[in-house]
Amino acid sequence: MDRTPPSPDLDRLMDAHLALIATDVERWLALFTEDAVVEFPYAPSLGGPARLEGSSAIRAYFAPITQHFQGLTFTNARRYPGADGQTGWLEVHGTATLQPGNIPYEQDYVMRMQVRDGRIAHYREYWNPLAAPRGTFESFTREQA
Repeated sequence: MDRTPPSPDLDRLMDAHLALIATDVERWLALFTEDAVVEFPYAPSLGGPARLEGSSAIRAYFAPITQHFQGLTFTNARRYPGADGQTGWLEVHGTATLQPGNIPYEQDYVMRMQVRDGRIAHYREYWNPLAAPRGTFESFTREQA
């Protein structure tokens, strides 16, 4: 099997994603193509959407993140570039304080990122729904309505 070296964009976008997702939603959104797709396969079990299509839907969902996931930081990042050079996987550990309620939060994530023309075109995030307090994602949905 021939492997293409990872795109420099892939590494840059992985770093920027981890740095911006919980601190600057607008700068984070600028990392994505206009037609980007974001998927959370396990989110429906907690009342969240499984798929967001396009920058408007992604913005509407992520706008409250910095209010709810305060101090979200990622550690122990491990990267796995895909064979095509445009797709890669991240494994990270996240910690935050959930608001309201000052609830300690810890989660292990697996993130799949596909890039196109220097931006994220497809992002999929896997996480354990049992580690998220019940009601977390329902409150996001209510705020978006």
